[in-house]
Amino acid sequence: MGLTVGERLKKWIFQAVTGVLYMLFRLLSRQRHDGALKLSPIRNPLLKLSAVQLAEKIRKREVSSVEVVQAFIDRIQEVNPLLNAMVNDRFSSALSEAAHVDQLIEEHTGGEEVLQEQLPLLGVPLSVKGSFFLQGMPCSVGMISRAGVISSEDAPHVALLKRAGAIPLGVTNTSELCMWMETSNHLHGITNNPYDIGRTSGGSSGGEGSIVSSGGSVIGIGSDIGGSIRMPCFFNGIFGHKPTPGIISNVGQHPAVSGLHDEFLSAGPLCRYAEDLLLMTRVMAGANADKLSLSLEVDLKKLRFFTVVDDGGSPLTSPVDKQLMRAQRKVVRQLEEDLGVRVKDISFPQLKYSYQIFDTFLALPDKDGKPPQSFVELMSDGGPGAWPLWELIKWLFGKCDHTLPTIGWALLVSTCSATPSQFILQQKETLQREMDEVLGTDGVLLYPSHPLLAPRHHHPIFTPFNFSYTGIFNILGLPVSQCPLGLNEEGLPLGVQVVAGRLQDHLTLAMARYLERAFGGWREPAAEAAGAHNLSQTQHHEKS
Repeated sequence: MGLTVGERLKKWIFQAVTGVLYMLFRLLSRQRHDGALKLSPIRNPLLKLSAVQLAEKIRKREVSSVEVVQAFIDRIQEVNPLLNAMVNDRFSSALSEAAHVDQLIEEHTGGEEVLQEQLPLLGVPLSVKGSFFLQGMPCSVGMISRAGVISSEDAPHVALLKRAGAIPLGVTNTSELCMWMETSNHLHGITNNPYDIGRTSGGSSGGEGSIVSSGGSVIGIGSDIGGSIRMPCFFNGIFGHKPTPGIISNVGQHPAVSGLHDEFLSAGPLCRYAEDLLLMTRVMAGANADKLSLSLEVDLKKLRFFTVVDDGGSPLTSPVDKQLMRAQRKVVRQLEEDLGVRVKDISFPQLKYSYQIFDTFLALPDKDGKPPQSFVELMSDGGPGAWPLWELIKWLFGKCDHTLPTIGWALLVSTCSATPSQFILQQKETLQREMDEVLGTDGVLLYPSHPLLAPRHHHPIFTPFNFSYTGIFNILGLPVSQCPLGLNEEGLPLGVQVVAGRLQDHLTLAMARYLERAFGGWREPAAEAAGAHNLSQTQHHEKS
């Protein structure tokens, strides 16, 4: 079903207005001339191994945990001045914990298999999104008012990773209150994309995406209520997984869940290598891991495949970049030629209301009738109530502690109707039913990760609803893996979302491994290292 004349007119007007505003912004704003700045190549071979491989080498005493942790610390100190991804580190504690790991292995007499079963991430470094509780570390979520807030305990999934032997290196930058698709705030500043530091790293887990992609961390954890894992992974050319909600605990982060948010929010892994997604998901899920059938072998030839090229033409979102459409078509051809399957091209008319569905359901009360905590209350952070219009006036004079996207979001939600649209509720119900019927327990869907490749800094202000390409799957409660598909001619990452039915996470994780083998997975951002990268990728896949 195509767009009506009225919808086409709305789309044209919206895109014309935002386009003009963006041109004015580019003309009036001071332009950064940092396009020539590049990351230095990764020289230490330890930084090009997966977490699975590093853990194995540490268990076999082929390398010490201290050596591994020090290698990642050195890389962070090398790239972070350009990226501004890690905002608080615990390097001394991490090295001390690594030394303890090496001593434990030296004294262990139970055999390597026991260590692998009980401590699968023993000695492997980890980065943590700055919204999660990590004992002894700040949890500011980019707010000046929370600069001195120190976590007194670990979030449950952080504790599970530490119990599996992982060693946190520090916490990474987020967008303010984790509610924007660019990682920028007035406390820590803006985080840059390692492929082009003049472009966004995404949000709200942009610090994680940037530091993992640059080689400063091998595995990281983020949260995702509208694409906050998948967008940074897409923009930074790495793998990310948004698990089925309700499997991994949402306790131990700020903002805390309220309303129905627990049904939409998921914590999950960000990784350079696809095999680490499976291990990370299993560890973070804890006792719930069995619900996801992660131990099942997946025969991709027996799955049903579908592809959806765009959201059907929402007036609020950008058209999907032709480079991304071509990349998705390449995936379709690869699947059909390699596996002998048929990938069916389908559409869901309700997807053009993705933003309205997301916005409506995020505002609904919980089962007891209690509404979610208002965004204005979160901005106030326990202090005097914030008035969004007054904050905007202060921002115009450079006197506001909040970013423009935060103020804009507060203004937007404060003007929304408290009564949900019955039409939008019906659209969601229909979309949920049709999507569930299509996917079942053996269906896999390809969908763009975002309409655009990694935008330049601040450009998302003019395309604020593009996140609905990821956010709709939070509302539908479906597991999604973001998979890199190489780079375009400008050296920017391409990618695709792989979606499956509820609790069928093992299907998207298996697809991530397949697409890594077929398209090469993560590519090192440093252009100078392109030749060396190809060899390291070949070696990694041979070991896998």
